[in-house]
Amino acid sequence: MQVLVVFESMFGNTEIIARAIGKGLATSCEVDVVNVDDAPAQWDGLGLLVVGGPTHAHGMTRPGTRKSARQEVEGGVRSATGVREWLSALPTASRRVPFAVFDTRLRRARWSFFADVGKNATILADDEQERAEAWGAALATRLLQTAAG
Repeated sequence: MQVLVVFESMFGNTEIIARAIGKGLATSCEVDVVNVDDAPAQWDGLGLLVVGGPTHAHGMTRPGTRKSARQEVEGGVRSATGVREWLSALPTASRRVPFAVFDTRLRRARWSFFADVGKNATILADDEQERAEAWGAALATRLLQTAAG
């Protein structure tokens, strides 16, 4: 089953989580993990679409919040395009495609992957990469159970 994991990442933390989720999914599925900048413009034929990004100002990033992020980091950000814009540009799929979403944010909500504030940077909290990989494996198991009927 073909799975696509698309991520938007400003400081690299969401990319690490996306790749860990992809690693977990790869235990049972064929997986591609791509930066939203390089994401395909269609999604037909996928068995699962997983999309994730950072949380800015209590929601998905916007051009203004990405501009602020660029000002906070030396060497530039990882994604120039936002998940919000990519999703809105996708055409309607010819059939329903199962999907899952994730985000990274400062510690607030239970179902997010967490980053902590360090000196001049945000860094992934301990064990978040491993937690993301386990979530990806559980997601693959659920997908295969659903597909089997």
